[in-house]
Amino acid sequence: MTWWSVVRFLHVLGAALWVGGQLTVSLVVLPTARRLLDGERRAVVLRAVGRRFGLFTAAVFLPVQLGTGVAIAVHKGVTWASLLQPGYGRVLAAKLLLFCAVMLAAGLHGWASGAGRAGAARALAVASLVGSVGIVLLATALPAT
Repeated sequence: MTWWSVVRFLHVLGAALWVGGQLTVSLVVLPTARRLLDGERRAVVLRAVGRRFGLFTAAVFLPVQLGTGVAIAVHKGVTWASLLQPGYGRVLAAKLLLFCAVMLAAGLHGWASGAGRAGAARALAVASLVGSVGIVLLATALPAT
């Protein structure tokens, strides 16, 4: 096992925790909270889950993903110009653009939730989740180099 295997492992692990966390909250926690808790308790629990997930995102996920992603790109010789090249460059560029869009949607989701805009928060959460799954799809489509 090389150092770069560990870096790639941390990058994939971070993505798995992020997307897996979104799926767990959406498919397990939310339906269970809706079924078992009254409106006030549900709001308290979901607000606490959201805050904790947001803290995890800011303190762990983003630093790990950005640090390992940049390290992998440098190691592979990725340049701004290479992001326009067919194959690895364009797929990586699409992944990076979608990552930025997902982070924006996730941040706006947190704002909408805090501002009491339930409809917007729900739409932004769905957009973030779908985008996150898209990032994983693009990651698997990156050609081996």
